[in-house]
Amino acid sequence: MKRFLLVLALPLLGATAWLCQRSVPVADSVQANLVVAGLGGFRGILSEIVWFRADRLQNEGRYAEMAQIANLLTTLEPHTPEVWAYAAWNLAYNISVMMPTNEDRWRWVESAMKLLRDDGLRLNPRSPELHRELAWLFLSKIGGDIDVASPLYSKRWAEIVDATKGDWSQLKMNPSLVSYIDRTYGTQNWRDPKASALYWAHHGLAFKPEGAVRAELRQVLYQTLMLESVEDARFAPKALQAMREAYVEMPSQSLKDMILRFRSRFSL
Repeated sequence: MKRFLLVLALPLLGATAWLCQRSVPVADSVQANLVVAGLGGFRGILSEIVWFRADRLQNEGRYAEMAQIANLLTTLEPHTPEVWAYAAWNLAYNISVMMPTNEDRWRWVESAMKLLRDDGLRLNPRSPELHRELAWLFLSKIGGDIDVASPLYSKRWAEIVDATKGDWSQLKMNPSLVSYIDRTYGTQNWRDPKASALYWAHHGLAFKPEGAVRAELRQVLYQTLMLESVEDARFAPKALQAMREAYVEMPSQSLKDMILRFRSRFSL
């Protein structure tokens, strides 16, 4: 029996070791995909082992090792949005804050953004969950104030937008939707990360999510517009409309109170 289990374990361990050593995103590697395909029915077993290991590393606070394991998970389960969200969150919110300089922090946050946008959404283009994760990353991390390096994040993002010279495809954004966002919510400052939060949240709602994901995408919309209203009161009516639409779909006392306070502040 022990010999039989060893025979089963060897290909799993070998595949795990090889995939973990990959220096490129494994979901894009032909060799990696061949290895995974060769696992056959063992793929599910390996996924369970890797998830267990990732949870163990997270509980122990070993986030750098967790990043490598998460990279493996994106190859084993490339069409599972939770895997991409898990990997990106670790990069942006766990590993980045361990870095000694703000520039180092930005590299990890940017890696998380690209992982979601360039890889996760490319393989799961209709996933509302990944749109939510990307929108929230732009709102809270890149464009927010929860990190001491946030001013640098906003600056670096503005430089990236400037470098595209209006070629939205470089940002994986649809120019028609960019124009629609400007017409619907008010002309955006696209150098500001909050505009990208608005874009990806709106885009995610197009795939008709339900439940908590839909409510969270709505929340990104109205919170973004509320923040823009503080900078420019002309956004206030759009923010109020977004809050009311969110309230109709999922009423709550806290959101009702927020609407009342917002109306009072902006005399709406």
